Amino acid sequence: MTPETARASPLLALQHRDFGLIWVGQLISLAGTQMQQVAINWHIYILTKDPVALGLIGLMRVVPIIVFSLIGGAIADAHDRRRVLVVTQIAMMFFAAMLGLLTITGLINAPLIYALAALTAAAGAFDSPARQALYPNLVPKEHLTNAVSLINLSRQTASILGPTLAGFVIAAWNVEVVYWINAASFLAVLAALVLMKTPAQKNLGASQVSLSAVREGIRFVSKSPMILSTMLLDFLATFFSSATSLLPIFATEILRVGAQGLGILYGAESIGAIIAGAIMSLIGNIKRQGAILLGAVAAYGVATTLYGMSNIFILSLVLLALVGAADTVSTILRNTIRQLSTPDRLRGRMTSVNMIFFQGGPQLGNLEAGIAAALFGAPFAVISGGVATVLLVALTAWLVPQLREYSGQ
Repeated sequence: MTPETARASPLLALQHRDFGLIWVGQLISLAGTQMQQVAINWHIYILTKDPVALGLIGLMRVVPIIVFSLIGGAIADAHDRRRVLVVTQIAMMFFAAMLGLLTITGLINAPLIYALAALTAAAGAFDSPARQALYPNLVPKEHLTNAVSLINLSRQTASILGPTLAGFVIAAWNVEVVYWINAASFLAVLAALVLMKTPAQKNLGASQVSLSAVREGIRFVSKSPMILSTMLLDFLATFFSSATSLLPIFATEILRVGAQGLGILYGAESIGAIIAGAIMSLIGNIKRQGAILLGAVAAYGVATTLYGMSNIFILSLVLLALVGAADTVSTILRNTIRQLSTPDRLRGRMTSVNMIFFQGGPQLGNLEAGIAAALFGAPFAVISGGVATVLLVALTAWLVPQLREYSGQ
């Protein structure tokens, strides 16, 4: 492969054997995880017939992440990240299998589902910092943007395939089969981890799992304007711009397309995200990453605002696709900037701090959007959130010139 061909290849990072292994494994596992999320929502509603009970699922998932993610980051920096991932993947496989076993034996109930969802999220709080910190060890610096693009592409692909497959499986068999499939999907990641040849991260053992190590990670993020600004931008943008959380209201009361149209609206954002991810992987190494990141978040806010104003179904689909595309571009660049700006010995702890911002923004944003929609109507909630996001970008560009001028070098 010539340098010119390598630069043009959308699958550039996959030429690195170990990254290719984990990418394929993650694609399979993420599809299983998406299937299980749909199955849990369906299962809870069938058992309780209570919409509030559905809302509690998100709470059960986000609280363990907030509680355990900082510890998970310290562990990811102090221990071999592959070994950490082996333990977390086995734990999540066990919890999925328990859901299947309890369901097929008739012992399942809503509290048990909540408990196992919370335990899975707790394992994820240790899994994600180790996994995110591992990626830069598997590809050279100049291929990291492409690697992050491919990771995001696999996540978006799984978000489409997983729910679709879950619906067919639940209809044809039952919900416990989805749990078994998800449990089996973790074997793909475990196989990838076993087959890897990349050595453990440098300076292994230099960091210890302790309160001081956790404080060091928090201190590093708080004193790094580039990293902190991208985290705050992520949190506030997802807090204010909540186009998808109010989709059922838009589908029924504004666009009047019913349940069938609702499914298409949900898919539009993912399709936009996949297209943008594919383009980003084709481009490869991107210059002026800071300016493009700010532009992408601004485009996210503008597309959200226009979507809130639309009462035409086709136009709304296009705008939601733009929301997904802009969000994907900003996500890829945010992750790339953070990884390149963080020493390898701190990457796990940096990722763990980011998890709080990344998970907290959408969850709190859904609550904010619901309150705003109840008080002022769904269009106002979406439009005001989009405008707030654009203003936030302008403020960030003014206050953090380092981000605005960041070139990715």
